[in-house]
Amino acid sequence: MFHDMEIDKLVSIINGSNFSVIDVRSPSEYSDFHFPNSINIPVFNDKERAEVGTLYKKKSPQAAKERGLEIFSAKLPSFMKSVASLPGEKVLYCWRGGMRSKTAATMVDLMGLPVYRLEGGIRSYRDWVVRTLNKLEVRPITIVLNGYSGTGKTSILRSLKKEGYPVIDLENIANHRGSIFGQIGLKPNNQKTFDSLLLDQLLQYKDSPYLLIEGESKRIGKVTLPNFLSKKKENGIHVFLHLPLEERIRNVIEEYEPWNHKKECIEAFQHIKRRIHTPVAFEIEENLLAENYRDAIRLLLEYYYDPRYSHSVSLYEHPENIFFKSRTIEDAKEQIKQFLTNYHVNQ
Repeated sequence: MFHDMEIDKLVSIINGSNFSVIDVRSPSEYSDFHFPNSINIPVFNDKERAEVGTLYKKKSPQAAKERGLEIFSAKLPSFMKSVASLPGEKVLYCWRGGMRSKTAATMVDLMGLPVYRLEGGIRSYRDWVVRTLNKLEVRPITIVLNGYSGTGKTSILRSLKKEGYPVIDLENIANHRGSIFGQIGLKPNNQKTFDSLLLDQLLQYKDSPYLLIEGESKRIGKVTLPNFLSKKKENGIHVFLHLPLEERIRNVIEEYEPWNHKKECIEAFQHIKRRIHTPVAFEIEENLLAENYRDAIRLLLEYYYDPRYSHSVSLYEHPENIFFKSRTIEDAKEQIKQFLTNYHVNQ
């Protein structure tokens, strides 16, 4: 007989333990939100789930159970083969610890494999994330990387993270670059996924002397930063980068690859067109349509993003602010690394 496992137990043992966490919900449910590093082995696909749900509502719960069992029985051999291929003991979950995970866990148990069912399903994990974020105390000093669009802030932070620096990559966990063009080529995460990934990184670096983050606004794409992190950002040590305009234009082009996202670029521009002086807006649009991306980006930086950034900088004026003037992203990264070395030594 399988046993239920509470979410507090699962999150306390999952790192470094010999467990495989299996999400038995449909692929679309898994895509919307799932336990970190879990494997999706669905009892029903999206179409089958809709069919069973319709039977439950329009006919009877019994009819839904019978049809669900019929569907699952046909795929049981492949389901068991997939489960058995995963290492260690298994923890299964569905939406709220209901029939799908119960049925799947029963079958796995009958095959002689050690298995648990997550009590309360994925909802219990979401509740745990919200509860933990609300009471979390972030002790490390926050070092905030700022700079005009195209200065390579995100690129620098990701490079530093690979080298072992304690970086909270907000754009990565939001899967959005933080501007009106920020979702081009990406599929932005929802708030549930963002909160989960953010909490995981915050807990990972809870004993670090400092955290490195980018100077994002409170909202990044579809998600919102928790209040405590916004306050940590406001009260942190602010580092400001400056790169030549031509270098910034080159960086933007390399990052966004606008030639691969022509329609998305035009659509995104329409959202800000009315905020730009009419003759300049017309010129930007003409350049985008003609695929003259270098000229379009130059105008966007000079007449839209740079003035907005200059205003935001004024909100963080402080004598302890750090300013670096660099030729390239690599130069800026080396200056930041030297600053972090000196900062760490002096703590």
